[in-house]
Amino acid sequence: MAEKNISNKEALEKLRSIVDQIDIGTLCSFNKESDYPHGVPMSRQEVDDDGSIWYICSAESETFRNIENDPKISLFYADAKNYTFLSINGTGRLSRDQARIDRYWNKMMEGWFKKGKEDPNIRLLQVTPVEAHYWDSNSNMIINLFQMLKATITGNTDDIGKEGDLNL
Repeated sequence: MAEKNISNKEALEKLRSIVDQIDIGTLCSFNKESDYPHGVPMSRQEVDDDGSIWYICSAESETFRNIENDPKISLFYADAKNYTFLSINGTGRLSRDQARIDRYWNKMMEGWFKKGKEDPNIRLLQVTPVEAHYWDSNSNMIINLFQMLKATITGNTDDIGKEGDLNL
């Protein structure tokens, strides 16, 4: 894989395209009582213009309690079929912005929050990336296997895809 570190607007566009393509990632928060992160699958609401990734969570969740005590977050997105991966380390900020909750609210949320969008347990989680790294082949699995075989024979890994840091 060829290394391609990207910055600023191009990095933001890459981050947004991967998160939007995959949607559900594993969000890891950290509990001081454990040596291991607490990971949960979370569907993003949006990647904003600053590169922050927004989620809706519950004030009754372990994730919420962990972030209240330690804002450190790790996020992992994986689309193995298309060989696209994203790893993000950042900080989380919890809030209760009703206008944003109204904007993100949809029918699926009713399964999590029985009292509707005014449920007092709804919280917004804003994850601000501090560091991010991507792996992206821009191809499907069959083409990837062919490109890997070709790289094994020729030694040229440029066709396999790109990977690098996203400097936001």
